Amino acid sequence: MRTALFSTISLALLQLASSQPHRSHHKHLKRQPDVQTKVEVVTVNAQDVVVYVDGQGHPVSTTTIYHNQPAPTHAAPPPPPPPPPPPPPPPPSAPAPKPDPVDNQPAQSHQGPPNTGGSAPSGPGFKSGVSYSPYNADNSCKTPQQVATDLSKVSGYQVIRLYGTDCDQVANVLAATKDSNVNLFLGIFDIAQVQKESQTIANAVHGDWSRVNTISVGNELVNKGTDPGAVIGAIGQARSALKAAGYSGPVVTVDTMMAMTNHPEICKASDYCAINCHAFFDGNTPAEKSGEFVKGWVDKIGQATGKTVVVTETGWPTQGDNNGVAIASQDSHQAALSSIKEAFSSNVIFYSAYNDMWKKNGPGTFNAEQYWGLNGNAPSS
Repeated sequence: MRTALFSTISLALLQLASSQPHRSHHKHLKRQPDVQTKVEVVTVNAQDVVVYVDGQGHPVSTTTIYHNQPAPTHAAPPPPPPPPPPPPPPPPSAPAPKPDPVDNQPAQSHQGPPNTGGSAPSGPGFKSGVSYSPYNADNSCKTPQQVATDLSKVSGYQVIRLYGTDCDQVANVLAATKDSNVNLFLGIFDIAQVQKESQTIANAVHGDWSRVNTISVGNELVNKGTDPGAVIGAIGQARSALKAAGYSGPVVTVDTMMAMTNHPEICKASDYCAINCHAFFDGNTPAEKSGEFVKGWVDKIGQATGKTVVVTETGWPTQGDNNGVAIASQDSHQAALSSIKEAFSSNVIFYSAYNDMWKKNGPGTFNAEQYWGLNGNAPSS
């Protein structure tokens, strides 16, 4: 696997880079085993995108490192207006009739307890989720039995995020979680294959869309140089194809918080804003401030677009090289998760369920690319 590190100074450079497709942060397609790694570094005080490509030059993974990008600050809300004067008392009236007897059962809550596996609503509103990748360390697809073993150890989340349709992952994860209330955040990875991947998803659900929370179209495409218009077109194409197959839930594109800020049109074309946001790559944010960092970006994008914002990736590595004040360690991992959970009561997907040993570590990702798992190595490894 060859690795290219691109530094982008401005949106103009991102657009120039569109001929070099890459995806930021943690790609989830199967990699080719016969690969080599090459790193080219250009130092610029902006953001770096590390691109993994196969032997034929096809992109299979990217990771974005942010430089000197402070999180937006929270503006204090304006004071509330004074309450209106109380209305005059109504004139005397006849006593109200005695109400009919009512069921003495308590009202049902639509929120549910935090961090439980209770059934989640479609789209925003779920308590928390986690991402999962069905690949072995040798880049091969995990079997249905391996997927079932992995997911039997994952609990406390209402949503599981997948990134693509290869390896029969949609059908395998649906089968592995059939006896739970877990819903799926599915992904169409290749916008050149929207019809094909939409059909793969439709075939996997067999007409029952009740467990599909959201379907994303692309992951961090604009961040790595894809024209926003192409992404917006793919969203529309996917929405039409999925509607024809019986799906009526949210369709979004996922991108980094910086790409979504610079191109709010991709958020507006989505049913809500879906962002990947990792404080570790900022380099100026310690683990215990992760929640504040992520919340600042969520607030900024929500205010700019007027839409709900869902965090579709966030977390912290358990080992690797340090990035400024961001320390890659188990203690920092726990501190970051606690900070994020304190800042958010819903609409957060943590990255990721297990370490991704099929990935390759390198200096461009602080030798931490494999070690973001909330539960260490997968039991099926």
